[in-house]
Amino acid sequence: QVQLVESGGGLVQAGGSLRLSCASSGRFYIINQMGWYRQAPGKQRELVAVITSGGNINYADSVKGRFTISRDNAKKTVYLQMNSLKPEDTAVYYCNADTVAKPYWGQGTQVTVSS
Repeated sequence: QVQLVESGGGLVQAGGSLRLSCASSGRFYIINQMGWYRQAPGKQRELVAVITSGGNINYADSVKGRFTISRDNAKKTVYLQMNSLKPEDTAVYYCNADTVAKPYWGQGTQVTVSS
């Protein structure tokens, strides 16, 4: 099984920065892509950024120019650098690994941006 563990969330003032990490472990052969999603209270979970096995990257329009997704294949870790944070970025951020068999999700890490 695949395990995903997020870290790096917390409280930050508007305009500040955070870096989220997603460490993966377990036995699997193919991961199509990994990414970050977020879910605010009462809202549907939405895509933030994804990076494919080939290195292609997609961002939500709302975070373009502010967030950067990256990966360290040796460490099996995906990062999300978040700059110029806004209160509307407040949400639980989830790491996702999309494998050929099924998707896997982390438990989430809370990001709160105060005005």
